[in-house]
Amino acid sequence: MPEPLRRLFDVLVSATVLAITSPIVLGALLAIRLESKGHPIYRQRRVGKDGAPFDVLKLRTMVSGAERMGAGLAVDDGDSRITNVGAFLRRSSIDELPNLVNVLKGEMSIIGPRPTVPVQVEQYTDRQRGRLALKPGITGWAQVNGRASLPWPERIELDLWYAEHRTTRLDIKILWLTARMLVTGHGLYKGETGGWQDPS
Repeated sequence: MPEPLRRLFDVLVSATVLAITSPIVLGALLAIRLESKGHPIYRQRRVGKDGAPFDVLKLRTMVSGAERMGAGLAVDDGDSRITNVGAFLRRSSIDELPNLVNVLKGEMSIIGPRPTVPVQVEQYTDRQRGRLALKPGITGWAQVNGRASLPWPERIELDLWYAEHRTTRLDIKILWLTARMLVTGHGLYKGETGGWQDPS
């Protein structure tokens, strides 16, 4: 798909989904605020296309300041830092809806490799940095082939394969598999860092 058409697709889809789901997001914001202290929107610095940094937006699913507690960035199923409301938001992927604002701003796309934190990108090999040739996405080839349950190097290889084979037909397949995954809930955990482990 030519980039201008891809951008038009991103804007139309993100604006439409945000409009349709705005009552759900507002309800979730209220529920988060009622259950625990802290801002209901979570911002985290990620690395985008060509290495450009940006702040990804999500609904907060953990207690405020969770990054400085326990396992830090790593999050597993049953993590005590996840709030009751947050567990539901993660299971339903509602917590990712604010990512659509990042798409509207042009920082992300609907389909592409998930944006990663700077400390992960610092560990990339030259080949793995090819993952940064595309805008990060809300869903992608790695997400529909195991998502966070895969070891980090395998996820990167899937993203690189997508970058080399990206077609409109493949994008449609990813959208279809994403919808199916949201229904089954398969592969929703191993957290913010997936199977990635700091080699240091």
